[in-house]
Amino acid sequence: MPDKSETQHIKILGEIRNINSGDWNACAGDDDPFVNHAFLTALEESGSVSAETGWMPHHLVLEDENASALAVAPLYLKNHSYGEYVFDSGWADALYRAGGEYYPKLQVAVPFTPVTGRRLLVRQNLTPKEQNNIQRTLLSGLIHLSKRLKISSFHITFPIEQEWQLCGELGLLQRTDKQFHWINDGFETFDDFLSALSSRKRKGIRKERRSVSERNVVIRTLNGDQIEERHWDAFYSFYQNTSDRKWGQAYLNRDFFSLLGRSMGQKVLLIIAEFEGRFVGGALNMIGGDTLYGRHWGCLENFKFLHFEVCYYQAMDFAIRAGLKRVEAGAQGLHKLQRGYLPKATYSAHWIANEGFREAVERYLVQETEAINEEIDYLGDHSPFKRV
Repeated sequence: MPDKSETQHIKILGEIRNINSGDWNACAGDDDPFVNHAFLTALEESGSVSAETGWMPHHLVLEDENASALAVAPLYLKNHSYGEYVFDSGWADALYRAGGEYYPKLQVAVPFTPVTGRRLLVRQNLTPKEQNNIQRTLLSGLIHLSKRLKISSFHITFPIEQEWQLCGELGLLQRTDKQFHWINDGFETFDDFLSALSSRKRKGIRKERRSVSERNVVIRTLNGDQIEERHWDAFYSFYQNTSDRKWGQAYLNRDFFSLLGRSMGQKVLLIIAEFEGRFVGGALNMIGGDTLYGRHWGCLENFKFLHFEVCYYQAMDFAIRAGLKRVEAGAQGLHKLQRGYLPKATYSAHWIANEGFREAVERYLVQETEAINEEIDYLGDHSPFKRV
């Protein structure tokens, strides 16, 4: 009898719409909105993700002998390193100086989304052993595809720890970074959270929230059908303004937000700030199975502490009311620590074709990982919570 792997084969899809949404989501599950077929479709149909923007879809689908999808992976052929939040431009420069070409490369990721989640999406009704074997098949397929395309590398960004460990077992380079996440430790109210903080931090947060309310800024939390096109118009202006000031370009276009609202409105939490009848700022969040994910923020006027109120405190308030376990507020931000967001390791894995270059990157990662782990330990020791 042939081994099951001999009856499986991998397909490459140039568009997410070339796979049935039910088949994709049977592998992706319900808990992570970013790997949902509708989210990835909104990225592609809006034109935010395309060959023209440097994100050419090459989605992997592993099928059984009946052409049923056993596993999928969001995969892109890229000619730059923008929108990934795992920075490898220095690697590209080093290989170029050595006479090599870093681009194009393959990227297993959710574009523009520094959120940890499953990347090797296997049907969840299979046994853990079957899932592990299929993940290994996907990784072998990625290596084969990379060699066939004669590209420099492929990268898996923000996988869960189990996938990251599996990548290491198969010889991929492992990289670590950090983010700041807020954990709902059984709080029933925001005041319960405040009572867990040291006195100085508790007073600081109350002062910040009071400053916003005393300016008569009205905060509204909108979800599903409550979000109208006028809200998206306003939010897009906030998003553009912040992107132009910080990064010089907005990755997402206006059409994306309308598509997102229509296809995934119940997974969207839009927090809007109003002042004297005008929309002046806002934050876009996505609702997962047990997590609220803060994704984008922007404002048009300068209100002291408005960023903290809209992005952090309102998100925590919502998570407590909804019984969610955590809030992930995106990349970077040491200022999050004193507001109750604690350091958490994030991961990426990297396959590099050139052996000499691979060894150089590996040496660098040993030093980088040691520094990151020390920083996480140090920041954890400076938590704003009361010491027990």
